[in-house]
Amino acid sequence: MNNLINLAKHIPTPEAALTVAYTPIHLSMPGRQPLELRLTAPGHGDNLPIVLLSHGYGPSNYIPSKDGYAPLVQFWAERGFVVIQPTHASSRVGGLPSDGPGAPFFWRERVEEMKAILDQLLEIERQAPAVAGRMDHARIGAVGHSFGGHTVGLLLGVQVDGEDFSDPRISAGVLLTTPGRGGKDMTPESAARFPFFDVNFSTLTTLSLVVCGDMDNPHFTTRGPEWHADAFHDAPGAQAMLMMHGVGHGLGGIAALDAKETETEAPDVLEATRRLTLAWLQTALGADKGAWPRACLALKREAATLATVMEKQLQSPWQSARLKPRQ
Repeated sequence: MNNLINLAKHIPTPEAALTVAYTPIHLSMPGRQPLELRLTAPGHGDNLPIVLLSHGYGPSNYIPSKDGYAPLVQFWAERGFVVIQPTHASSRVGGLPSDGPGAPFFWRERVEEMKAILDQLLEIERQAPAVAGRMDHARIGAVGHSFGGHTVGLLLGVQVDGEDFSDPRISAGVLLTTPGRGGKDMTPESAARFPFFDVNFSTLTTLSLVVCGDMDNPHFTTRGPEWHADAFHDAPGAQAMLMMHGVGHGLGGIAALDAKETETEAPDVLEATRRLTLAWLQTALGADKGAWPRACLALKREAATLATVMEKQLQSPWQSARLKPRQ
């Protein structure tokens, strides 16, 4: 029961169920401090699909860490997903030293941290015994917000200077207000500061959803909100895009409630974001093949003012986890 939700209640979603959480989980990584994680999972059930969530590089001290994004994490876990959150090397509160190689953004290290999670799923289960043997290691999705969208984009197939960072163990992705094209599409100052944003989206072939806010005003570029939609237009694997209405970079509050990152707090749009991303993940990872079509139908009816969905006309996009065969 949420008295602040009105239109989003028309987007169908499962009832919430009991969850369990483990924090901190520690994973070893060569030549550095251990990687800290939070795991949130359903209290019951087996063959649970896994979602890796990559946090952004926002202004708060603690939200860009394993301790942020509760509005998304809890919602997904209550409805059938094991959600794993790393505290990335770029985190102010728990990351690597701010004067270390690659600081302050550590964009390469962030990718390696996500791969370390995939490499050590059995160790995660050892430290989180309530989920031991209950995770489906063959159904893994990745979600990233803002700078986390850049991290996840690389894992899904986006390249920088022709370098491939993709991981075939991830079969579906969600890019939440992810950076758009770099280089000449950014201001000269931003292009110089973020050369790693000059990416090639055309190599992203993993099935993906792009989510934007129509009031987002990225300071990296003069192009406005449409900059965050570049991945949808350029990436063959980006099968759908959601444009959330009346919100900016925080999509109504996904990072945390009442936080700096939530420049526009919009409970109804936040709820729609939660339900729609859940539906995408359910369908893309095979938990409920009808979830995404049902959610999209609601956007054509009672919930139409909350978001607009665009989809590419792909041939049987849900028949396999990836749009082209793995090598």
